[in-house]
Amino acid sequence: MRKHTIERLIEQGEGLHLDFKFEVSDAAKIARSLVAFANTDGGTLLIGVKDNGVIKGIKSEEEFYMIENSAQRYCKPEVKFSSKEWNLKGKKILEVTIPASKQAPHRAPDKDGKPKAFIRFQDENLLASGVQIKIWKKHQSNHNISVTIDGDYEWLLKYLNEYPTISVNEFRSYASVNRHLAEEILSDLVVLDVIKMKTNKKGQIFSLK
Repeated sequence: MRKHTIERLIEQGEGLHLDFKFEVSDAAKIARSLVAFANTDGGTLLIGVKDNGVIKGIKSEEEFYMIENSAQRYCKPEVKFSSKEWNLKGKKILEVTIPASKQAPHRAPDKDGKPKAFIRFQDENLLASGVQIKIWKKHQSNHNISVTIDGDYEWLLKYLNEYPTISVNEFRSYASVNRHLAEEILSDLVVLDVIKMKTNKKGQIFSLK
């Protein structure tokens, strides 16, 4: 017998594009998931599924309205989504699909209630770095970026010609630059497609394209 669409999704497990929620009880917390997907590559929330993949079902149609409330009131700017309700073995599952957004960065309240930008990494929602926020802003700007490859820019490219990667803190330490300047240089070169950025749990690392 062919497996149900939801069963096939659950078998994939939580990851970059998929998150399970037993229920929607915290609008701010669900907003962090919404903005993380919107700020990254999009994704799907399955409401009524426990973290271990066990299907419990949603309690009522209120789940949809709580998602809608979260997207409209707690996500800045609002995160767009589509939803579909499934019935599997007598239990209702709400599938919420969030597309990648062109309005990034979207922000949602952190645990202290402060609006922060989040990104999706593996099966977690992480705070976006200063470099990532600058990259978003530069992509959205109507101004062309023009840099002269000398000084700290030249130092960085020479370093990456000799060593495979560098982090923001390594750049700051080795080149004796402050965080703001380090983030400006790295984000400039990412937007110009000279270097690439990769996210890990400790932050971002950069390498030549």
